[in-house]
Amino acid sequence: MGPPLKLFKNQKYQELKQECIRDGRLFCDPTFLPENDSLFYNRLLPGKVVWKRPQDICDDPRLIVGNISNHQLTQGRLGHKPMVSAFSCLAVQESHWTKTIPNHKEQEWDPRKLDKYAGIFRFRFWHFGEWTEVVIDDLLPTINGDLVFSFSTSMNEFWNALLEKAYAKLLGCYEALDGLTTTDIIVDFTGTLAETVDMQKGRYTELVEEKYKLFGELYKTFTKGGLICCSIEFPNQEEQEVETDWGLLKGHTYTMTDIRKIRLGERLVEVFSTEKLYMIRLRNPLGRQEWSGPWSEISEEWQQLTAADRKNLGLVMSDDGEFWMSLEDFCRNFHELNVCRNVNNPIFGRKELESVVGCWTVDDDPLMNRSGGCYNNRDTFLQNPQYIFTVPEDGHKVIMSLQQKDLRTYRRMGRPDNYIIGFELFKVEMNRKFRLHHLYIQERAGTSTYIDTRTVFLSKYLKKGNYVLVPTMFQHGRTSEFLLRIFSEVPVQLRELTLDMPKMSCWNLARGYPKVVTQITVHSAEGLEKKYANETVNPYLVIKCGKEEVRSPVQKNTVHAIFDTQAIFYRRTTDIPIIVQVWNRRKFCDQFLGQVTLDADPSDCRDLKSLYLRKKGGPTAKVKQGHISFKVISSDDLTEL
Repeated sequence: MGPPLKLFKNQKYQELKQECIRDGRLFCDPTFLPENDSLFYNRLLPGKVVWKRPQDICDDPRLIVGNISNHQLTQGRLGHKPMVSAFSCLAVQESHWTKTIPNHKEQEWDPRKLDKYAGIFRFRFWHFGEWTEVVIDDLLPTINGDLVFSFSTSMNEFWNALLEKAYAKLLGCYEALDGLTTTDIIVDFTGTLAETVDMQKGRYTELVEEKYKLFGELYKTFTKGGLICCSIEFPNQEEQEVETDWGLLKGHTYTMTDIRKIRLGERLVEVFSTEKLYMIRLRNPLGRQEWSGPWSEISEEWQQLTAADRKNLGLVMSDDGEFWMSLEDFCRNFHELNVCRNVNNPIFGRKELESVVGCWTVDDDPLMNRSGGCYNNRDTFLQNPQYIFTVPEDGHKVIMSLQQKDLRTYRRMGRPDNYIIGFELFKVEMNRKFRLHHLYIQERAGTSTYIDTRTVFLSKYLKKGNYVLVPTMFQHGRTSEFLLRIFSEVPVQLRELTLDMPKMSCWNLARGYPKVVTQITVHSAEGLEKKYANETVNPYLVIKCGKEEVRSPVQKNTVHAIFDTQAIFYRRTTDIPIIVQVWNRRKFCDQFLGQVTLDADPSDCRDLKSLYLRKKGGPTAKVKQGHISFKVISSDDLTEL
């Protein structure tokens, strides 16, 4: 079964349709009337707008003519260019557009059954974490018989115009579509997770390894049903839509329609002086102005291929406006890449996406206040909601996305469309269970941009360990909902930190409720014992406190290991010491290399320290070879750390 479906305005498509058919009338939507308020918030459209049904605009109207991806789209007199780009991108993957346009064949006009046509349609959007079905009538705004907003160059095709109307209804009116980016719209159409890649910052034309890593990610995303588009920056408005030397348009969004890594046969290796081609096929949604460089339609590269070669290599174009480029030219010419990953289906049962809906709230009790503002507000910052997740292995890419609740429906009340939002990421103790209260030794692992867009994101390769993500508004003391999503190819187990300290219970009161909290960071273990010169030492840490212990990742083949491993313990008394052991991972039996025993009293110095390793037996045991560097912070205030 799929995810639960929310009905917008509680309108039930089948019931409304059957009611209209029974009464012999066409549906007119009472929740989105054919009048000016459905177009704009507080202004009138110059000229006379007439709302017409498709059968009054053309002969033989259709929802979809032929294949949805084969037609050019136009933004119309007052259309939204990002909307047209999103339509083009949506049409690339059938699995997406058939979800957005459910049961499209059942909704299609049938000239043989006009008595069953009720002028009612339904579309589905991924709206703030929920799939939402929106019902509309087929009355569309026109001036002099022409559609005001987007339309298809196949003049009797209306899927995009009707889809745009349903989206406008969801957001409040047609004007609410202004200011949305192409990726915002794609996400709402598909539920994908968007990431923006700065091509120049990534230096893909200079760094060969990074270039092929990018190709691998794009290939994996596309083949898993993701949607990808790209654009060229323009320094000022005058240069928008200006043609480059190679026929591309600045500020124009192109859609990726195919991506291939091709192994060439012996004859073609001699022709192209390479064993593999890394190729990307793009489409101009408006169907004009194609690439004129290498691999363009009239370039000499195509002359080297026979028709059989093209078919065997899969280098075909299914539509006017499509063109192929090499990976090198793609990286060289485009500046921004928007990658929308398909995250709806787990792979082999693994959960790649974690998501949670949260809220910034204001409360008189500081411990319950959850609107602390950005990192600049040091006194209140950690009052924000906090979420912890675990990266189980080194070197995995994690994409974090924070989306605020869309306020466009409140625009008539004078509220802004978006607040300034962002988030901070901290690497924390491997056994943290409670909220952060002060940032003493946690590593600031990343920060998003702070901007008044609907969604901000951060994409990073993270080391193994626990991370706390703190979503914030720029200003403290404001309330709003947000959606947090984290994508990784390994499960990260996202969960909210709600408690400030261990709960009072009969069990821990009987055993003794914690009186001291201790935080330890072991920076390094150096000069470790090595019995003979060619011995391999693979050290790791075991940090113990009573029955609780934390293990660090294993460092490979070194006697000078950098760990930066953190742990936190809630202790009933300082009589329960903290023991840091260093072990050597071996094939059959791990080797003990030494330990240190710490009282970790709240009165102890909090600076970085270094102690020699000792044998088992306490702080007076015999000294062994090697020492560790560490920092310990203890407090009798359980909410200090």
